[in-house]
Amino acid sequence: MSVKVLILEDNPVAREFLSRVLRESFSDPISITEAGDLETARAQIALTGPGGLHGTDPFKLMLLDLELPDGNGLELLNELRQYPATKVVTTLYSDDEHLFPALQCGADGYLLKEDRFEVLVDELRKIVLGQPPLSPAIARRLLTHFRLGAGPAAQDATPAPTLSFNATVPSNSQAGKPPVPIERQVEMPHLTPREIEVLTYLSKGFTIKEIANLMGIKWFTVNDHIKSIYRKLNVSSRAEAAVLASKQGLV
Repeated sequence: MSVKVLILEDNPVAREFLSRVLRESFSDPISITEAGDLETARAQIALTGPGGLHGTDPFKLMLLDLELPDGNGLELLNELRQYPATKVVTTLYSDDEHLFPALQCGADGYLLKEDRFEVLVDELRKIVLGQPPLSPAIARRLLTHFRLGAGPAAQDATPAPTLSFNATVPSNSQAGKPPVPIERQVEMPHLTPREIEVLTYLSKGFTIKEIANLMGIKWFTVNDHIKSIYRKLNVSSRAEAAVLASKQGLV
């Protein structure tokens, strides 16, 4: 019997990428069901068999995106606290505001979609060994968080310094790639460091594929970053985004 897996992801290219990662990760036969929004995912989960959400043949693994057209993946995580599946968040966001709420809502793992194919395969394989699948950057972030704020008193006295972790943008660590100055990250705190980097390249006229090559990530990841930038800045075009970037001194 095949292992049933659900992928909740609104980007069709990302869904196909995650499907390939899954098929490479497990030697057992797997049956993958895809959903592009919360409504479809809920319907698929309810159809896993009679007897309520658990059903008689429930999903064994779920890959859940957070930002969806009809809501947030955290909603589904909350609803599925008692569901007998390994639930892994697959997202672009590595900040505390997304990571810790996801873990508190019952996520069994947290993977970054922009990680290399081989990294994601290795992390998902840990499920078979009973280990939590965590992207390396997320594992480091958790260690840093608990080392710096081991108790409530420490957390109250010194809030987790988001910028101290994000000060080095990973994709800029390779030679020949222009760095994004730290002080400019502070000027637009509602954008993640990766989004600021994408916005900088976007404002300079680079295409999505060129940005992907410069940052060492997939083009559909760049596309997701751009959608997030537009939403956060309340703009609908590259030109509008470029104007705001210019005002912030990014170009």
